[in-house]
Amino acid sequence: AAVEDFTKRINHYFPCDWKLLAPSKSTEPVTIKKAEAQLVLQSVLKDDYLVLLDERGKNISSPELANLLQQRANESRKQLVFLIGGAYGVDQAILERADFTWSLSKLVFPHQIARLVLAEQVYRACTILRNEKYHHQ
Repeated sequence: AAVEDFTKRINHYFPCDWKLLAPSKSTEPVTIKKAEAQLVLQSVLKDDYLVLLDERGKNISSPELANLLQQRANESRKQLVFLIGGAYGVDQAILERADFTWSLSKLVFPHQIARLVLAEQVYRACTILRNEKYHHQ
């Protein structure tokens, strides 16, 4: 419910939706990562800006995320796409395709929590861009 609430809030600033990809039925991690990569790469367009969420990525602040959103909005990129990797991480093909790799934390989160944190932080970044009172510095 919280993810839906933040998604509605984000839609006041930018169009936002979630695309959930079906997990692989394989039990082999390498096969799972390759299958997930194939689905992702088929879904992401050439002009999309792909942000991969991974614990080994760069830590950024909420104002830095706001800046990232503003920079992408100013460019001719089609969409800003955030990707939460699979349970076993992502295939090398995804790492190579990602335009930016962002770490929410050095901790590893279940997908549901990562989605919630991502949705809240994107909403927070939107309010920062509009100088609204949600974000307190």
